[in-house]
Amino acid sequence: MSISDEIKRLHELHLSGALTDAEFAQAKEKLLSSIGGSASASGFPDDSLGQLGKFRRSKSDQWFGGICGGLGKFTGLESWVWRLIFVLFTFYFGFGLVAYLLAWIFVPEEG
Repeated sequence: MSISDEIKRLHELHLSGALTDAEFAQAKEKLLSSIGGSASASGFPDDSLGQLGKFRRSKSDQWFGGICGGLGKFTGLESWVWRLIFVLFTFYFGFGLVAYLLAWIFVPEEG
């Protein structure tokens, strides 16, 4: 049974009166926490969006905009790996350069 099926079943039990509001909330929280930490009301783990907010362009490890250096610090991979990934995505799929430019525009610089 998938997570969505289990949540649907919990909701049906709640609507039928078999579960109180508190029991429903507790069961849902327990179910969502079993798939990767506690979840917020949006359904995402509490720290995932907070961690994404820490991503910044690097000032010290940059060739053009600092995106690959920032990704390197954020993920723990070397920045040359990210540079290679962007080059490969540009040549093979055609959107690596677009993704890099969008990140350069929207990701703030560190400091």
